[in-house]
Amino acid sequence: MSATLCRTRFSRHILRVVQTRRCYSTPATVSLLGQQYPKDKVSNVTSAIADKVGRNLYMNPSHPLGILQTLISSHYHDFNSMTGLSPIVTPAKNFDDLGFPADHPGRAATDSYYINRDLMLRTHTSAHEVEVFARRERQWLLSADVYRRDEIDASHYPVFHQMEGARVFPMDASGRAELEADNARLSHHLARANIVIEDVPHITPANPAQAAHDPVLAELVARNLKLSLNSLMLTLFAGRAGADAAEPLRVRWIEAYFPFTTPSYEVEVFFRGKWLEILGCGVVQQLTLDRAQVPNSISWAFGLGLERIAMILFSIPDIRLFWSQDPRFLSQFTAGQISTFKPYSKYPACYKDVSFWLPDTGLHDNDFCDLVRDLAGDLVQDVVLIDSFTHPKTNRSSKCYRVNYCSMDRSLSNEEANTIHEQVISTLKDKFGVEIR
Repeated sequence: MSATLCRTRFSRHILRVVQTRRCYSTPATVSLLGQQYPKDKVSNVTSAIADKVGRNLYMNPSHPLGILQTLISSHYHDFNSMTGLSPIVTPAKNFDDLGFPADHPGRAATDSYYINRDLMLRTHTSAHEVEVFARRERQWLLSADVYRRDEIDASHYPVFHQMEGARVFPMDASGRAELEADNARLSHHLARANIVIEDVPHITPANPAQAAHDPVLAELVARNLKLSLNSLMLTLFAGRAGADAAEPLRVRWIEAYFPFTTPSYEVEVFFRGKWLEILGCGVVQQLTLDRAQVPNSISWAFGLGLERIAMILFSIPDIRLFWSQDPRFLSQFTAGQISTFKPYSKYPACYKDVSFWLPDTGLHDNDFCDLVRDLAGDLVQDVVLIDSFTHPKTNRSSKCYRVNYCSMDRSLSNEEANTIHEQVISTLKDKFGVEIR
């Protein structure tokens, strides 16, 4: 098929999509995983998001996300590895059960996708922590797709994939003995590896043990967590392409804050010449184990984003590529192998600006990004706020966004970009009542 014919058919497809959306009325329900859910005033799941639910990229063994998920699962070969849990959860399950404060910004409709006031798309794998702990699993991994409203650029996408791991120990002499033995084993392994670890104290006044925990036991658990994850960093990064095999792998620990763990930490790795944030972790809040009815136990947990690590290991420059169906992308990867992505084309950007006066109710950046993504799909590469202005006399506020339309797979004509951008402007006026400048 000629390139001209491909472009013509694509242009007609774009026109049909735009014409369809112009006469489209908002349905009373949203369809997810074959079921209809009623909408209400807080509903904000767009068709672009609904179309991604159930794709489960991480379960494809030849996809970069599936390859990485398998590698981590193999490292923790004696952990129970779980997949396929429904992404539809209650706000209580996503936030309350994990101790999120009532005013946490993640609860806002500008940050999360709500099906209605009673249901939402999970924002993290931790939404399943209580139910998994309640199964009395001693050590487990959970992989899943998660959803967050976010900006549009090469490293952010509203649907991404996480892995979470946890290990539970009895809060008694047997748990202490298990921890001491495992810490000795992991320390011996790491002492023989080519790794340099920049550590922080396990427990500090700013990063304290929980009141419900024996400080000695909490320190043993925190140390076990660090040793376990240092070993995982070796598996993921040591000897990979672009790393100097003669140089030791450098891992850096940083004190952190998470609502569902304390003490808490972030892990960074020095890879290909720069420090990279890899994951967050900590000792699980006892409230979580209590809600799961797991008595007399203490646990550590970690969570990581598969896209973040896969972009590093496979040298994938744009997060949209993970969703590509182009054989030039998919054929480059083989199950069980970390390989370097070879760009097959570089298509020119097509920049379009839109300036408007904000309505009295305002307009959140994520609302604008969601509108653009819903209309343009993966033809939008990034959205940048380039100007924000308040008129000194009228006190009216305006914003100007620059939208970069750029296909990952083909050249996008200026005419096609104009057609999409006109629909963005039209929908922006109709949906949010803005005044175009």
